[in-house]
Amino acid sequence: MRIFLTGASGFIGGAFARAVRDRHAVVAMSRREPSDAAIRALGAAPVRCGLGAVGAEQLADCEAVVHCAAHVEAFGDPAVFRRVNVDGTQQLLDVARRAGVRRFIHVGTEAACFRGQDMVDIDETLPTVTSSPYLYSETKAEAERRVLAANAPDGSFVTMSIRPRLVWGPGDQTILPIVVRMVRDGRFAWMDGGQARTSTTHVANLVHALELALTRGRGGEAYYVTDGEDTTLRQFLTALLRTQGVTPPDRSIPGWLARGAASVLESAWRLLRLGGEPPLTGLAAGQMSRHCTIRIDKIRRDLGYAPVISVAEGLRQLAAA
Repeated sequence: MRIFLTGASGFIGGAFARAVRDRHAVVAMSRREPSDAAIRALGAAPVRCGLGAVGAEQLADCEAVVHCAAHVEAFGDPAVFRRVNVDGTQQLLDVARRAGVRRFIHVGTEAACFRGQDMVDIDETLPTVTSSPYLYSETKAEAERRVLAANAPDGSFVTMSIRPRLVWGPGDQTILPIVVRMVRDGRFAWMDGGQARTSTTHVANLVHALELALTRGRGGEAYYVTDGEDTTLRQFLTALLRTQGVTPPDRSIPGWLARGAASVLESAWRLLRLGGEPPLTGLAAGQMSRHCTIRIDKIRRDLGYAPVISVAEGLRQLAAA
């Protein structure tokens, strides 16, 4: 199958390209020349374009789109979140349909349902948010709704969303390196002792689900994917840090205090027009202090999904690497 891939220079997109290169022909969006060599090293062919400016010629002969690119930040300019996550997705949907692409697979997120609440044993019946304190949640939710609404009942254009939770594994550019740096800089603290329960998704399990979605699943549907194991944030992050020889401190702050402090900091950052993001954001405080466990019955049933790697094996491989 010939696949058009966005986000190949990122963690998820890069892992997907590397995993499927022997079975599929992948052409990958590349916004600038320095990215071309890295994309070729993944086994994909770079094509010059960017979100919001993809032409039908870039999608020529492609049977599927796998859309991994997104503005994955906890804080920032609302216009940027909307331009990338909503408008960029909509433009890609429109051009894919015109170019005759048959299948559009969107990488979603459980954050599309998150407005600051606990989410315990949730499944796809929990609606996405229409408004949220978190720009990432709100714009990813709107993007997903547009993807699913674009599904053609006659099967001529099949769209679906694959939603992971807390993606980890080799090549991680966000969670592990950021937490390692925070621990080493003395800036890390648990929230509520790290006792919030969570599901996780090894990147190999996510890639497996994305590849299954190329030929399986029901159009117009969202599917959660996880490792099929739940744990606490303290247990998981402690084990993850141990693979890098790092031990987190015992220091902890109440979740309510962290969420309140984050709200004050974000307000100050906006009022004073400070650059970058605050040292603590509302999204980070919310995700670190609220339960988030997910059922994956639907993806098991409709896509035949089963995890290809366990949490224990994934941790062992990270430590060995």
